[in-house]
Amino acid sequence: MAKSKELTVEEKLRSLYRLQLIDSRIDTIRSVRGELPLEIEDLDDEVAGLKNRLSKLTEDVTNFEADIAAKKIAIEESKAASKKYEKQQESVRNNREFDSLTKEIEFQGLEIELAEKRIKEYKVKIEQKKEVIASTTEKLDRQEGHLNHKKTELDAITKETEKEEDLMNNLSAELSEKIDIHLLKAYKRIRSNVKNGLAVVSIERGAAGGSFFTIPPQVQIEIASRKKITIDEYSGRILVDSTLADEEKQALSDVLA
Repeated sequence: MAKSKELTVEEKLRSLYRLQLIDSRIDTIRSVRGELPLEIEDLDDEVAGLKNRLSKLTEDVTNFEADIAAKKIAIEESKAASKKYEKQQESVRNNREFDSLTKEIEFQGLEIELAEKRIKEYKVKIEQKKEVIASTTEKLDRQEGHLNHKKTELDAITKETEKEEDLMNNLSAELSEKIDIHLLKAYKRIRSNVKNGLAVVSIERGAAGGSFFTIPPQVQIEIASRKKITIDEYSGRILVDSTLADEEKQALSDVLA
């Protein structure tokens, strides 16, 4: 199988610069969305947390209500037991039996008092929980409103840009496959370390794009010759001449037309 033709330095520079143009456009499209995806993610997490809290609070109220019902049953059982012991006192044979029944009646009375005290405590806790439920529900409704608004906003932006973004992503992927893997890795590394993701810039008015440092005339001539890949010593970016840059901008524009 014949080996694919080795790209010239100029072809490599053109591919890199065109890839930079494509990736920069993708960056611009994504910047339109701004922080919306992160805001939506944070709101989603907050809404989920509020829903979990409401579920727990509601469960607490249900448990307290069940405890109250159980205490009321216990009170009725204690009252029934007291009446039974009082009835038994009418037919006791001695004081010892009478005193024993009296203690049982007193114990049931204490059980009733304790149950009534617990019922009051549970009711207070229920009211406290309901107040928290009300405030949490209000906050949940508010945050869900914000979330829906943000999602609607993001959907509108996405619909406006998704066709172009898909096209650019496909172009970026296709072009990346044609670039030498080591050169592509270098490009991505530089892109991740520099401002605005500009890894490849052209010479503008004697200086590297995005830099205030002047490029020496001799270096400018070497860059324009396109015989080797030149790195800006100040910013670490790959440099191309302005003519190549203009030609690639026009070429990409023709592809997208």
